Order: sequence, then structure tokens, then C-alpha cells
Amino acid sequence: MGKLFRNSIVSLLKAFSHLPFGVLYLISDILYAIVFHVVGYRKKVVYTNLRNSFPEKSEQEIDQIARKFYHHLCDMGLESIKLHSMSDEELDKRLIVKGLDQTEKYFKQRKSMILLGMHYNNWEWSASLQRMASHQLLMIYNPVRNNLEMERFILDMRERFGGLSVPVHKSARSAIQFDQTDRPGCLWLAADQTPFQRTKFWTMFLNQETPFFSGPEKIAYKTNQPVFFHHTQKLARGKYQVNLIELFAEPAKEKPEDILMAYIDQMEKVIQETPEYWLWSHRRWKHKRSPNVPLTERTPKK
Repeated sequence: MGKLFRNSIVSLLKAFSHLPFGVLYLISDILYAIVFHVVGYRKKVVYTNLRNSFPEKSEQEIDQIARKFYHHLCDMGLESIKLHSMSDEELDKRLIVKGLDQTEKYFKQRKSMILLGMHYNNWEWSASLQRMASHQLLMIYNPVRNNLEMERFILDMRERFGGLSVPVHKSARSAIQFDQTDRPGCLWLAADQTPFQRTKFWTMFLNQETPFFSGPEKIAYKTNQPVFFHHTQKLARGKYQVNLIELFAEPAKEKPEDILMAYIDQMEKVIQETPEYWLWSHRRWKHKRSPNVPLTERTPKK
């Protein structure tokens, strides 16, 4: 894929971002028909993930969740592009944020914090949280491979509100550095996707043995920064509510594994309540646990 072609794609996406929501959702409806019925994008992955995660559900229920997921995926893709040109006024109509009073309390105490999110509902619009938050938002991301033009488009879209994009390999360093500056930072990362195969932390999640990144708990335990859970609810098509839920005020007083377990508990509860909004097309369970790696027990909170 040449540079000229990649730049053309980015230019097209920028143009798309200026379309009104009504037109975007019409395109999304058409795109859904193509992606689900014609192309069948990752259908095997999606249906396998759903069947394994919800063995108690009938095939009809699994199919209904899958169809809702694909429709939402098309919506979210176009909504994310729209973020490139959305005004503050438009965002205020479509995005409500709850829990900022708690985060502001820590800012006044000059404390940095950690925000653990997930690939659920429209997570991209949360880049606009910087408009309302006093903390410096540090958005952890995985660099786009072999496509600098697309990476720049995505980062510009996220950073237009003042947040800073931080490569995942610099997350720990950034959390420590901003804890020592005049403006406390908020390290925002999603820890629900597949880590390296050699990871040592495995537990049961959605009825399956699942590996998790241990970085978030290590950072929280080392820095003792308050830990929050980032939960995005869908209120209606194109309207969301972000809930910032405090998990630990002083994580250094906890067992390190309890930090990650609390996050997993929250995430599993959210997915079980409305599963169609999680990223089921990701190959979350492509790795298998090695016999010499223990399976950490957990008792999900009710």
C-alpha cells in the first residue's frame, strides 16, 4: 500500500467526518448489510467467542447478540471518524460524564490517577474528556503497523482536545513522570485485549481461561495512584454516558492481584449485562495457557 493511497484514504475519512449524523447512520445501515451478510467479517471469530462466553444461551440468542454487535460496530466506526470534526457543542449533546467530582478531588490533592477502560461501546469519544478534566489525560495506544498516515490521523483526532497519546511501552514511565510534575496525570488504558503469549497472569473470564496484561496492577501498586474504572453506557444511537467509578483510593495497600481482579469483575459484569457492545471480533482467546503457568482463582462479585 503506497503512501499516496494511504493519504487518499485519510483525506476521505476527514471528508466523511463532516457528514451529518443522519447520513452517517444511513451509511452504517448499508455497511452493516455488507459486513454481516456479504463479507461475513470475522463471523467465525465472533460466533465462537460468543458461544464460549455464554454457553447457557441458545443459538438464536447468540445470533441476536452477534447481529446487534455488527450493527453497533458499524455505527461506532463511523462515530469514531466523526470525532475528527465534532464541535464541543455537539459532544455536549451526545456525551454525558459522571464521576468527575471524584477525579477532581484527587487533582486538588495533586494526585495522579489510573483509568482502566475497555473496548466497549464508543471508547474513542472519551478522548474529549480532557475538555472537562483537570488531570492531563495520557491515552495509551498501540502504534499502527506500517501505516504512519493512519496513525497520525487517529492520534490527531484523539489529541485535538488536549490529551496526550503515549505508546504502550512508555506507559509506566509516563505514569511516574507525570506524578512528579505540577499537573497530575490520568493514565487511561484499555487492558481487556490479548497480551503476549508469555504472560504469567491467567484467570477465568467469561467462562474461559484468559490471559491479562499485568502492567496496570504493577503501575498502580508502584505509584499508589487512585484507580478508576471507565465504563461507557449507550443511552441511544449516538448518545453515551461515561461513568468514572473509583476502585481503589490507595492501591499500594492492596494485594497487587486484587487490583486487576477488581477491574476484571467490573468488566465481566458490564459485558454480561449488554454483551453486544464489546469488541467480539478481536481474537481474545487465541493463546492457550501453558501447563506451568498457574490459573489465578477469582470469585466474581455479585
